[in-house]
Amino acid sequence: MHPQAAPCPFKLFMPLKIAIVEDHQRWRASLELLLNECKDLQCIGSYSSGEMAVAKLPRLQPQVVLMDINLPKMSGIECVRQLKLLLPEVQIIMLTVYDDSDRIFQALQMGANGYLLKRASADEILSAISEVQQGGAPMSTYIARKVVQSFRAGNPQSKPENTLTKRESDVLQYITLGYSNKEVAEALGLTPATIRSYLKDIYSKLHVHSRTQAIIKATKNDLGSQ
Repeated sequence: MHPQAAPCPFKLFMPLKIAIVEDHQRWRASLELLLNECKDLQCIGSYSSGEMAVAKLPRLQPQVVLMDINLPKMSGIECVRQLKLLLPEVQIIMLTVYDDSDRIFQALQMGANGYLLKRASADEILSAISEVQQGGAPMSTYIARKVVQSFRAGNPQSKPENTLTKRESDVLQYITLGYSNKEVAEALGLTPATIRSYLKDIYSKLHVHSRTQAIIKATKNDLGSQ
């Protein structure tokens, strides 16, 4: 239940700003301790409800949020939806006790970037934070399969008005194959910063707020293969 200290895998010029939204006090305190023991991470906020997170986090501008999926009153899923409207670039990792595929999938549709079971070790938690920070999406094979199945079940939609450029299509094609930003950069001979810039433009054109939403929309519309 409570992660133990682990070697910090980050090598950053500035600490990564992390926020926690978790109503279980002991689990929340354990996460705070884990984050604060890593010199390259900074816990800038820790909240027991989605309402508090939505009110406080836009001003604090976290880069990653660890979000309990089962919050009192406002659910973690609804909190994701609201935070993504306020902070489109924030990376959100859902925390769940059970591998509840339907609720996890709903959170991903709302803009979450991945999920972790609460029994995850300290190493797994830090690795997931590192993965989303590099543009990845930590999730199980089973959940990833549900994402793919949703592509096939969706109704055909018209393509976005703003057509992607050839380079944007190339980037989108790689992320639909599961490549991280670093891997896309290596494949295209670009820098990770350039890939992040392309992704920002892609999200804007597709009217989405996360990597998962971009993949879903791209596959439904047969984008990224131009």
